[in-house]
Amino acid sequence: MDSITRLSLNQITTERAGLGETVDACARHGVPYVAVWRHKLAETGAERAVRLIRDAGIRVSSLCRGGMFPAATAAERAARIEDNRRAVDDAAALGAEVLILVCGPAPDRDIAAARRMVADGIAALVPYAAQRHVRLGIEPLHPAFAAERSCITTLHEAIALAKKFDAATVGLVADVYHIWWDPALYDELAGATGRLVGFHVSDWLVPVRDIVMNRGMMGDGVIELRRIREAVERAGYLGAIEVEIFNQAVWDTPLDTLVPLVKERYLACV
Repeated sequence: MDSITRLSLNQITTERAGLGETVDACARHGVPYVAVWRHKLAETGAERAVRLIRDAGIRVSSLCRGGMFPAATAAERAARIEDNRRAVDDAAALGAEVLILVCGPAPDRDIAAARRMVADGIAALVPYAAQRHVRLGIEPLHPAFAAERSCITTLHEAIALAKKFDAATVGLVADVYHIWWDPALYDELAGATGRLVGFHVSDWLVPVRDIVMNRGMMGDGVIELRRIREAVERAGYLGAIEVEIFNQAVWDTPLDTLVPLVKERYLACV
């Protein structure tokens, strides 16, 4: 890439830092966007977070996470819809372009029923999100996460699910860590034209020691990052590109070392 104007620092990449510290580091090092996580937002408080971000001149690319729709009882499912409405409120307050939906696993062994609960949950949330002018981004996760984090595991099913709803409110998020392996990747991205609302980058390290914490800095793994970015752009997505890395060594890196490295690798590899 030849421009830094789309770069977003996803807050999970700076997990050891508070929201204020991350925002300040973005401002110091010329990163125009931050992607906020709800647990960090709760630590800071929504009103203070809005002020911190506004005063730093930083924009919010997304809020993570909504979703987690499947549950064993109707009461639990209703409570999760209500929590998602609060997430929509937070996204609207922050001026976030999208609320990321990590859709949730099956509460028992019935993954097909869980997928139906996800569709029903999104349908229940859509009118509120549309009213608040927040887009919902369905993020398919790697199949290794199906039992714990999301029963939506491929671009194909995420696209099919998104297309049940108005494109102005529901789209999908392409995270290279979760989709790079898919033999139909480029065909599926082409079929997602007009539906992409987010793009996340990191790298897949080998050998894999911990599937959650296995993300590496761009260029340290096996993912064809630039080719995927180009396909995402051909599908019409020209928004923020989030660097989202779950990795203990990255988390342990001081911000004033980490953020310049993120910029360097983003420019070199994405």
